[in-house]
Amino acid sequence: MTTCITTPFDATSTAAEVVAGLDLTGRRALVTGGAAGIGLETARALAGAGAQVTLAVRDVGAGRTAARDIATSTGNDAVALGHLDLADLGSVEALVAAWDEPLHILVNNAGIMASPEAYTPQGWELQFATNHLGHFALALGLHEALAAAEDARVVSVSSSGHGNAPVDFDDLFFDRRPYDAGTAYGQSKTANVLFAVEAHRRWSGDGITTNALMPGGVWTGLQQHWDPKTLAATKAQVPATDASGMGVKTPQQGAATSVLLATWPGVQGVGGGYFEDCHEAEVVDQIPDGLHGVCAYALDPLAAERLWDVSASLVANAH
Repeated sequence: MTTCITTPFDATSTAAEVVAGLDLTGRRALVTGGAAGIGLETARALAGAGAQVTLAVRDVGAGRTAARDIATSTGNDAVALGHLDLADLGSVEALVAAWDEPLHILVNNAGIMASPEAYTPQGWELQFATNHLGHFALALGLHEALAAAEDARVVSVSSSGHGNAPVDFDDLFFDRRPYDAGTAYGQSKTANVLFAVEAHRRWSGDGITTNALMPGGVWTGLQQHWDPKTLAATKAQVPATDASGMGVKTPQQGAATSVLLATWPGVQGVGGGYFEDCHEAEVVDQIPDGLHGVCAYALDPLAAERLWDVSASLVANAH
């Protein structure tokens, strides 16, 4: 049995604690969804350690405010802004076309959850399109920039919600089954893990390592589609996290595992894994407590390769 990778950190660790003592001067990072929540705190920690950070955001006004906030709080003015709507491949391609330098860190952080049934102009279900296909197209487009860094890390923010569903290759976009928001979210988050598995297999020879993670339970804008009464009741009941990760994290704690995978020397060269609470997760048949473990189907190399081929075909034929 393979031993899971552990680190000196735990569920209570913050992103700032993870990068304490690290010098990221000269390293360039791109964080999707960097204007709020976990993405904002991920970007702040990277900037705080000296990295040049670009926030790739849908709302440029919110991004501008976030960039000023990061620069003020860290003393690092090297915080740039890029417009990115992951559900719009034209937007993805424009961001890629504008990028002309090596990229050391790509954090695929942005996402939507439990959204009402909606589809892109290509007919792609919106959660799968945003959470997986948009990030897939972004990473593929930035591959040369990542390879040019010669020591790049790609971080794919998934969720324990992947336990809701594997990827249904026979009905990706709910053409034949009734739409279910939780199932749609689940398969999109499984896709985030499978992407990390296959990206690492394909790109590790280019000096690019890729991992997926569960940030933990964090109250952010991600819960915007929840029933307000349910959300309020849940917030009132769930305690703050402890070292085991049972409970709610702050956004700073939620960003810790992303930042660990993006920067920490102890996971140098490690790829194709799924981490939680700053440690590699155990493989499970199902998520026992709603938060911990990674389902075996999310790490299946055959499913990962199939998803890559399907995704590449969808993106290539989207125009």
